[in-house]
Amino acid sequence: MAGPPRLAVLPVAAGDVGAARKLAGDLSLTLLPPGSDPAECPSADAVIRLDGDRLAVQRTGRSVPGPVEVDFGAPAMRHRRGAGGGELLSRALGVSPRRAGRVVDATAGLGRDAFVLADLGCEVLLCERHPVIAALLASGLERAADPGDPWLAGVVPRMSLWPGDARAVPSTAVDGAHGIYLDPMFPPRSKRAKVKKEMAFFQFLLEADGAAGEPVDLLRWALGRDVARVVVKRPPRAQALGDRPPSHCIEGKAVRYDVYVLRGRD
Repeated sequence: MAGPPRLAVLPVAAGDVGAARKLAGDLSLTLLPPGSDPAECPSADAVIRLDGDRLAVQRTGRSVPGPVEVDFGAPAMRHRRGAGGGELLSRALGVSPRRAGRVVDATAGLGRDAFVLADLGCEVLLCERHPVIAALLASGLERAADPGDPWLAGVVPRMSLWPGDARAVPSTAVDGAHGIYLDPMFPPRSKRAKVKKEMAFFQFLLEADGAAGEPVDLLRWALGRDVARVVVKRPPRAQALGDRPPSHCIEGKAVRYDVYVLRGRD
């Protein structure tokens, strides 16, 4: 695909047109007629589907991955809650239910790691520079605040969204935090490896984004902030990001967390 993907906003029903029109205006995207079939939509490579209070992104055409959305109440998120403080990420950041802190997730993506940290008690600032992904996050956070689910409603207030580049966040919102977390995307280990639909979505959405050097720049920015530590997610056998050796690593079978200790925790 040459150039960035062509995106459009699709209201699922007639009652979604008003909100879809506003979203299309905010993102400078085309508005499709309500009820259009994503499988038959030659004018767009992907559509942002608005169905009531649910927002999802779906590739157009046939035999493509299903829609991607932010759903903090999904069964997979509830399963991760059982791991809680034992997760590698919480160990890397040095947080637990008894020892929470303020964390900046500089590459929030679909917000799953950020939600796990917030569930542990951390105050988490989610930074996401891609406007479509940021819109998915905003939708997911809004739905998770539903008082009908006390668990979700209790976690969401500890999460806030910065829809833009983390490096543009005011220093007062970053400096003094316990940690900054970076999760640069990395490709599957082999061409035969099955790619999850979420990773396929990110690769599709960002492949023409022109930000190949951004993770190294983000690390340089993070290491210059007044925080206790910076944590970077890496493939198990990959070199350190930017060839910058970490203070230590927390290793698992499928992922490694490189930890840069900048100062002792207050």
